[in-house]
Amino acid sequence: MGWTLGRYFFLRYAAIATWFFLGIFALVFLIDFTELSSRTARIPGFTYQMGALISALRVPMLVLQAVPFVGLFAAMATLVSLNRKYELVVARAAGISAWQFLLPVCLGALLFGILAVGVLNPLAAEGLSRSQQVESLLRSGKSNVVAEEITPWIRQKTKSGDTIIGARAILSQGLEMADATFFLLDDNDDIVERKDARRAFLRDGYWELHDVSILPSSGTAQTKQIDRVPTDLKPEFVQERLARPETIPFYDLPGKIEVARSFGLSANAFAMQFDSLVALPFLLVAMTLIAATVSMRFARMGQSATMILGGVVAGFLLYVVSVLVKAFGVAGFVPTLVAAWFPVVVAMFFGVTFLLYKEDG
Repeated sequence: MGWTLGRYFFLRYAAIATWFFLGIFALVFLIDFTELSSRTARIPGFTYQMGALISALRVPMLVLQAVPFVGLFAAMATLVSLNRKYELVVARAAGISAWQFLLPVCLGALLFGILAVGVLNPLAAEGLSRSQQVESLLRSGKSNVVAEEITPWIRQKTKSGDTIIGARAILSQGLEMADATFFLLDDNDDIVERKDARRAFLRDGYWELHDVSILPSSGTAQTKQIDRVPTDLKPEFVQERLARPETIPFYDLPGKIEVARSFGLSANAFAMQFDSLVALPFLLVAMTLIAATVSMRFARMGQSATMILGGVVAGFLLYVVSVLVKAFGVAGFVPTLVAAWFPVVVAMFFGVTFLLYKEDG
């Protein structure tokens, strides 16, 4: 197949994938903005401009989760479009095999995945962190209603005694907490003092608390603008325990994993996130092969709906299996590398086997 025809197929896929991506982006923004407005419209200080800003910062991360489906639908739409216009028929009549005109589409999917990992993921991670900070400022104090059973808690041990730490919101990749509570314990694990802080920042050797309300076990409550609580916790430990892996940019994950493991931590969540992002471009290629199994067969108008529906179901099942195996990897039941690549390899083998059977007998 010549360069001109290959470039034509590649550009067709790129244009359709771009339109699908922009459409999903706009749809997710509208849904998220509507849902956010319905939850926060009654909070003092809320404005629709602020709601639009929070949604705009969160949308890249939400769209990143939908990238595999964007790749699947773009590949199916490209091949169906080429098929309906008889361009694939002409290409086959000219002696071009399915593998040849699938190559530009697969290269487009691979490039799309690389851009999603290398460009979209850092932007999404930064945007998600910023949106959490803005929403936390909006939801400060009593307006920040979070179920107690999902409040994150950690326990630190220091020379001065143990401290149990909880917070309603984890910010800055685990290094900042909003509406934080510190329970200081004695040697008998009895609470000797409670400190409630509007903000808590992890510094070198201590927690820096802002707008603190101190309640001793025996005495009168008092308030301070700034207070300190000693700690031996390292940022990597706090990040591994509290931070969401999605808030760590792709380029920072290897360093975080290495440092966390040097402290004896498993860092499975970070490792699973990194391996999943590395496998994402090849997952899009697998989605393209699945799309090819249901989109390349010539069919008259209205006769291919069942096969296309089958492709959508197959892509959805692949995504569900990927999420399920990813949960096993985070829990440590299987190695993260295996959990990330198993669905990709299985889907590729399925697509290649089906195409070999249909195209080459």
